Amino acid sequence: MTTSEHRKILRATFVVGGGTFISRIFGYIRDMVTASFFGTGMAADAFFVAFRLPNLLRRLIGEGSMTVSFIPVFTDYVKQGDKKEVERFLSSCLSLLICLLLMISAAGVLAAPWIVRVVAPGFVKAPEKFHLTVSLTRVVFPYIFFISLVAFSMGILNTYRVFFPPAFSPVLLNISMIVSVLLLYKLFHPPIYALALGVMAGGVLQLFFQVPFLIKRGVPFRFSWNPGHPGLKKVLALMGPSIIGIAVYQVTVFINTLLASFLPTGSVSYLYYADRLMQFPLGIFAIAMGTAALPSFSSLSGGDPKALGDAIGFTLRMILFISIPASVGLIFLREPIIAILFQRGAFGAFSRHATAQALLGYAVGLFAVSGVRIVVPGFYALKDAKTPVRIAIVALIANIILGLVLMQNLKHLGLALATSFSSFLNLFLLLVVLSRRLKTLNWGVIGGSTVKILLASGGIAAFLVFMGYWTPVLGNTGMVTRLLRFSAAIIGSVVIYVGILTGTRSPELRYMLEAVKKRRDKR
Repeated sequence: MTTSEHRKILRATFVVGGGTFISRIFGYIRDMVTASFFGTGMAADAFFVAFRLPNLLRRLIGEGSMTVSFIPVFTDYVKQGDKKEVERFLSSCLSLLICLLLMISAAGVLAAPWIVRVVAPGFVKAPEKFHLTVSLTRVVFPYIFFISLVAFSMGILNTYRVFFPPAFSPVLLNISMIVSVLLLYKLFHPPIYALALGVMAGGVLQLFFQVPFLIKRGVPFRFSWNPGHPGLKKVLALMGPSIIGIAVYQVTVFINTLLASFLPTGSVSYLYYADRLMQFPLGIFAIAMGTAALPSFSSLSGGDPKALGDAIGFTLRMILFISIPASVGLIFLREPIIAILFQRGAFGAFSRHATAQALLGYAVGLFAVSGVRIVVPGFYALKDAKTPVRIAIVALIANIILGLVLMQNLKHLGLALATSFSSFLNLFLLLVVLSRRLKTLNWGVIGGSTVKILLASGGIAAFLVFMGYWTPVLGNTGMVTRLLRFSAAIIGSVVIYVGILTGTRSPELRYMLEAVKKRRDKR
């Protein structure tokens, strides 16, 4: 793979990661506003249940399987250079998608009482809460229509290497919900409807934000009913396994929550807070890089196999370059991080320590979860969506068995470790199969880079252990001193990591520094 392709992937990763970072910050602000106005009472419970199903459908159909199934097929049409055929393909996909989404939205609104009975059966015993949840479900369910069209737009724009609009658009949802609560809170009874309307307004804003960028790329906005289009059939054929694969992950989350419900009170919360912390590096780095890499993988899949192998190998090395030291940082700074973010009010020292145990279990597998996010798009680029599903099911079964065994003595830590161990298995099997399929992955280069990354990460671990003995972040000090010591720990870790990698002449460090320099020079 050429250096130019390296730069494309890194440049796109910066854009997607930056947009995700901003979105996560506004997401935390949105959660703070929601908690401040609605707390954890009946109205908040009703809204979170009402928003759960359209959110799940968004992950399964919209932002998940649709994008990874659409981009490889669309890339083939773009590479052929036939503009009319590209327009026919897009019109066929858009027309079918709109029809399906209208039917799904209408069905969700009409079936809201039955949906709530399935999702939250306990609400039936509280008629007021049940009816409020049904009403809110009818307000927010059409959100799936708008956000799925946003996901379709993301697939088109990402294929053309335009990453900013879809990466930034979730910020509009968070802002819309915040503003709706602040401005409309007193106009509705109950006020929770202001938050529900914010969801719908956010969906509309996200969709219309994409339109100018789509017009600039010449995307046709016309109805063309052609469900038999060969390209559309390919997309649908890939979507089936993709939905199953993403559903497997959702089932894993559900099963972990279910198993945790048999553990002492608080176990579900410990896992929830730890997972929220894990999602930060995953969203900014792993998911961003996977999103950025898929168009590159797809564009290379029909040509030189060595180029595709180099692209996947480079992306895998870059995600290890980020995820391994991030894992070390989370492991050794887990209690300070949790103390600074959460330890106040009802969240005391015991909750901090228990949540830190869960974070330890999850952080061990951060590099494996991140690696899976990178390797799976390689299979999608090869138009093979079935293999990742089969392997994901094997990993799911392993996660259940390990969870049942480890939770006996390790409680919620055992469940977190089971997730990490099953992620190890998932990544290992994916790499074995992909290596056999592609036969161009340069394991010598990948292994050499990994050794250097592990050596530098070991330097971080030694520094943090020493600092923990010399000047612990969680000493008997105030918040300002804790923040200063925590900042010193982060800065020191970065300096040591970069220093060791500089001494070992790490190519990943060079690529990253060059990418940062080019972005700075363009400003």
